[in-house]
Amino acid sequence: MSERSNQQILLAAGLALLALALLAVKIPVSAAPALQVTPFPTPTPGPDGRIIYTVQPGESLWVVSAKTGVSMDEIRRLNDMAPDEIFVQEGQELVIGFGGPSEVTPTAGPSSTPEPLLPTPSPQPGSGTLCILVFNDQNGDSQRQEEELSIPGGRISVSDRLGEVSFTEDTTTGGEPQCFEELPEGDYNVTVAIPDGFNPTTVLNYALSLAPGSETHIRFGAQMSSEKITESQTPSGSSRSPLLGVIGVLFLLGGVGLGIFAGRLGARKDKRAEGENSV
Repeated sequence: MSERSNQQILLAAGLALLALALLAVKIPVSAAPALQVTPFPTPTPGPDGRIIYTVQPGESLWVVSAKTGVSMDEIRRLNDMAPDEIFVQEGQELVIGFGGPSEVTPTAGPSSTPEPLLPTPSPQPGSGTLCILVFNDQNGDSQRQEEELSIPGGRISVSDRLGEVSFTEDTTTGGEPQCFEELPEGDYNVTVAIPDGFNPTTVLNYALSLAPGSETHIRFGAQMSSEKITESQTPSGSSRSPLLGVIGVLFLLGGVGLGIFAGRLGARKDKRAEGENSV
């Protein structure tokens, strides 16, 4: 190709570039539309102080961060998300901050008239019941059986530690305990004395606390001594009647009289025999 042809080609190319430049100046360049971000209104914190954002359709974590002004790292931290997590779901509630709980001003009602303070009444002391049985502990096991009845002839002494209550009662026959009602509550000491002919099988002194409304039972045991048992086992008909005693005395006197008569008769015979011998 000749030099002239090359020059013509270069000239044509230059003219084409010039035409394109002029065309670019005349035609305005249309710029791409800027990203429009809907302004995010600051929500009211809930009762617990959390500020919640609800994910809208098509939004990602980047969009939520752009709308709320909270960095993605902060959103991940507040919602326990992975460091590289960017996907969220529609309707998902995200914590984007904390604020003071919403305040509710209650409507003022009518002021109540204060009631006058009344004196508190002092509690009244209570009372209880104390039942005591002194029983014949026949088998000596210190435990009262149903057939073991009470022992008459003994004494029961009851007194409180404050010295306000003190009394003594005699024991009676039967199987029921002796009950003392309406005793003031407090600490008491009970002592029993058993009659002669009995040996104790339990302690004879007992301390207790009597509570209001309570009924306390205490049993003291005693066993009959061997002398008492022998005496009680002797039949009542074995004792001699007065008539038999008189008859016995008469027989005794008659025997004495016969003895004296026999002695005198023997003395007379001796004297008679002596007289005959002397002749």
